[in-house]
Amino acid sequence: MQRRRGQAARVWRTKVVTDNRGNKIKAADPDSVFEVRAVFIPQRSARAEVPGQQQINVVRMLVSADLDDVDLWSRVEWNGKLWDVVTPPAHHHGSRHTRHWSIDLRERP
Repeated sequence: MQRRRGQAARVWRTKVVTDNRGNKIKAADPDSVFEVRAVFIPQRSARAEVPGQQQINVVRMLVSADLDDVDLWSRVEWNGKLWDVVTPPAHHHGSRHTRHWSIDLRERP
C-alpha cells in the first residue's frame, strides 16, 4: 500500500552503448526514463568531518514489481538529486499485493 502512495521518483533504464574505443558497455539511458512511486528507507550515512572527505548517503528504494531493464548501471532521480544503484535489484516474491523490488541507492557527489 505504501509503495502506491509513496514518493515520486524517475528511474533511468540501462542500455548497451559503444564507447570511443569500440567496446560495448552498459550505461544509464536518460532518454528511457519512467516514473514510479516508491518508498525510501535510510540505510546508512557518513558525514564529511574535514575538507576533502565525501558525504555518503545510502537509502533503500522499495518499488512495485513491474520494473525492467534496471541494474547496477541505472540511475534514479529522487528528491531533486541523482542516485546510483549500488546493489543489484532484489526481487521479493509474494502475492500480487506484496511482491516488490528493493534497490539500494547511493547519492551522487
